[in-house]
Order: sequence, then structure tokens, then C-alpha cells
Amino acid sequence: MMNNIFPKLHKEGYKFLAISIIITFIIWIFSNFLASIMLLITIWVYYFFRDPDRISINDNSFLVSPADGLITDISEINGPEELGLENKKFTRISIFMNVFNCHVNRTPLEGKIDEIFYKPGKFLNASLDKASKENERNYYKILSNKGEEIVIVQIAGLIARRIVCEVSKDQNLKQGERIGMIRFGSRVDLFFKNKKILAKLGQNVVAGESLLAKE
Repeated sequence: MMNNIFPKLHKEGYKFLAISIIITFIIWIFSNFLASIMLLITIWVYYFFRDPDRISINDNSFLVSPADGLITDISEINGPEELGLENKKFTRISIFMNVFNCHVNRTPLEGKIDEIFYKPGKFLNASLDKASKENERNYYKILSNKGEEIVIVQIAGLIARRIVCEVSKDQNLKQGERIGMIRFGSRVDLFFKNKKILAKLGQNVVAGESLLAKE
């Protein structure tokens, strides 16, 4: 119960939380009203960097969501050219994370990281489609134990200014395991092939738990 009320904090959040607390105490010397506003901001900082445990289905015939947020696009599209997949057709599910969503990202299935590619870029609104081509982003190509290719793309947003990668090439991952996070509002795209889509446009999903597709 306490873990639901006070979830653990992601390591990226300690610095921001400490700064917010210090500023709150300093402002309190001069203004209770402004300090109260700063206290709310401090609570939000803690809430933003929360890193709750998630329970995945542990079944590779399903893909679980790589992110918390709102599904804004489901489409057939060529794979990312950054990974040499531009001549292959994929289903892409885009998940937009607002500043109130948990921003820890997870792998949709068990597998090995075949490739990681970081590309610097702009910081457009992540809900815009052109953000997938112009914004700062990080690509993960994961190979399942059946050899299928799954691609996750972390896309920085209008406010986001850092993509955090917590895994490395050739690392083996369990379904729902953490791969990283994006700070302050962003988007995650999931590319896959040959699966039945379970997700719906406009659906709110939970990283590591919500089922997006199945064999």
C-alpha cells in the first residue's frame, strides 16, 4: 500500500528533488504563499520521477507497453532508416507521455539488444508526427528468442531535454525490464511485425503491463 502512495524514486530524480526542496525552504523565508506553490512543484518533481514496480505477463507471444501514456497513433510504416530498416514494413504504435505520466520505459518482450543508436535533434512537441524524424531520439532494436525484430524509439519532446539509456548492446532483457527514461514530457514509438493489434487509438496504457499486441 505504501509503495503505491510513495513509490520509489528513479535515480535521475534525486538531484532535481533536492534542488526543489532547497529552493522551497529558501523561498519560505520570504513568502509563505510562494513557498506553498514551490511545495506543490516539489511534490510534482517527486511524482514525475517515480519508478514503481510493474508486473509483466511474462509471455513472449504478447507485447507489453514500453511506456505509460496515451496511444496517439497506430499505423503501417517503413522501419527506421537509422537502423537500416527503411525497406521493411512495420506496425508502429506511438505513445505520448505527458508531464504527469511515469517516464520510465520498459522492453515489450524478452530478448537481446541487438543495436542502440542515438540521434541528436530538435525538441518539437512530441505529439507531432514530424517529431519522429526531427527530434532528439534513441533507438533500440531488440531480437526475441524467435529472432523477431522489435524496435523501441525514445523521442524527446518540447520540454524534455535528456534521454536516459540504462541498457547496453548485447544485454539480455526480461519482458517489462527497465531500459531508461525521458525527462519531462515525451513519446515512445514501438515497431513490430506479424502480430494482432490489441491496443486502441486513444487508450491509456501502463508500461510493462498493458498488452499492445499478440501473435
